Amino acid sequence: MQTKFKIRDASGWTIFIFGLLALLLGLVGLVRPEMLLSLLGFTTLDRASRAAGDYTLVFMTASAMASFNMGAYYILAALNDVKQFYKWTVPFRCVTFTVFTLVVVTQLAPVRFLGVGAWELAGAVATFLALRSEDKNKRETTESMASTSASRSKTQKETGD
Repeated sequence: MQTKFKIRDASGWTIFIFGLLALLLGLVGLVRPEMLLSLLGFTTLDRASRAAGDYTLVFMTASAMASFNMGAYYILAALNDVKQFYKWTVPFRCVTFTVFTLVVVTQLAPVRFLGVGAWELAGAVATFLALRSEDKNKRETTESMASTSASRSKTQKETGD
């Protein structure tokens, strides 16, 4: 029995890989939010030294949950070949790059945080290029099939078949 869940092309792989990384980083943040802060270049404090009203870890946990869920959505979209979803991600990932870059430029985040923006932009560009290439190949195949069909019809009419 063949499964219907599979990655069919390059655009699917770009979405799957992005989703897997988002899911795994989300899992890290759920288990150890301080580790995720450190990976992103932020200074981390021991839990005991955090001031009352410091909700950094709560926010990191919420962000990690969002990343985990987003990763699951991307993986499911890739396994089900949901091309429309792939297309929706490209502009929003570019917006994410812009926002994350501005956060670093305005010194709200450390320079290492640019890596997150770069990851988003690289993924958006890879997905865009893969979709464009696949669309071009699909158009060429369709045009070739139409041309062959038209040529066959013309030959049949000329020969009286």
